Amino acid sequence: MKRAILLLEDGTAFLGKSFGAEGEAVGEVVFNTSMTGYQEILTDPSYKGQIVTMTYPLIGNYGVNPEDVESERPWLEGFIVKEYSSFPSNWRATEPLDQLLKRNRIVAIEGIDTRALTRKIRDRGAMQGILSTEAFETASLIKKLNSHPPLVGQDLVRQVTCAEAYPWKEGPWREAVPAPVYHVVAYDFGIKQNMLRRLVQMGCRVTVVPAETPAEKVLSVNPDGVLLSNGPGDPEAVTYAIRNTEKLIGKKPLFGICLGHQILGLALGGKCKKLKFGHHGGNQPIMDLATRRVQIVAENHGFAVDLASIEKEVALTHVNLNDNTVEGMHHRTLPVFSVQYHPEASPGPHDAHFLFKRFIDFFANQAASAQGRGR
Repeated sequence: MKRAILLLEDGTAFLGKSFGAEGEAVGEVVFNTSMTGYQEILTDPSYKGQIVTMTYPLIGNYGVNPEDVESERPWLEGFIVKEYSSFPSNWRATEPLDQLLKRNRIVAIEGIDTRALTRKIRDRGAMQGILSTEAFETASLIKKLNSHPPLVGQDLVRQVTCAEAYPWKEGPWREAVPAPVYHVVAYDFGIKQNMLRRLVQMGCRVTVVPAETPAEKVLSVNPDGVLLSNGPGDPEAVTYAIRNTEKLIGKKPLFGICLGHQILGLALGGKCKKLKFGHHGGNQPIMDLATRRVQIVAENHGFAVDLASIEKEVALTHVNLNDNTVEGMHHRTLPVFSVQYHPEASPGPHDAHFLFKRFIDFFANQAASAQGRGR
């Protein structure tokens, strides 16, 4: 195996072995605490601009397949694991993980102390880092690292969104889907495909549109609701999405997820703040304040909505029990709500699937009210 190095902006270096593509990659180094689901994590466009460290020590043991993807390819900048398993054992596997990484030019390193790296990020906060299989001289790598722009202030959505609108008809894997009753337009800020599968499962015809699609164009097709999807980077940099969301509020039911939640908060006049090291993993405890029940959910975000800046407009619905950050909100008078976490659960857990039904209930209630007025 070829040598590889990870160098952090504070000068800390980790030497290991390459198991991905050769080359160099720069990004914000974060850690993900999921025990499984590395394929979904790799293909989640929300990780654009980041180098992901898996805290679970063995990765690659069940290989990869073309069905458990969240987009057409991996988007993250680099991948870090403690130990890579090059001989997968799973009946659905079609190839080992390293082939997927090499084919998509993703630099990856194994054999480093991921526990020490995770502890450093927890103490110091998320840092810029550079992964290289080509150069190992610290001064040269630091120079490249310092010339790279930080995640804050970057609009990464433009790099991951679709080029043209398209229909989505596929439901969850091996599950029958009902005939569509409602029409949902989904903004692609870096959308995960399982969100689309869940909407189809709930009886929706889904149209996915590019991130810069004008609100007027969305309203012209008269959808029953609009989904504001997840995505990468700094929400304040996605100014066009904020402006379009402002125009949609009060016109159609809205459901925001992750970046879509943050964009909704900004569109309502609020603010967002950068978290120290973010929430990345499939085991985050979230409390539903209405029921006091705790959901275990998947998350991937580095920013949070400052509810105090918009509490006259919205009510808090969910909080993260690790740090009490805002995880959900709903408008006090309009059919508009959002969550910071991932109810599509890909990878799991599945505690929050019901939120898609809540979104659909907005349509059903409005349709029933309109029918009642007609009579």
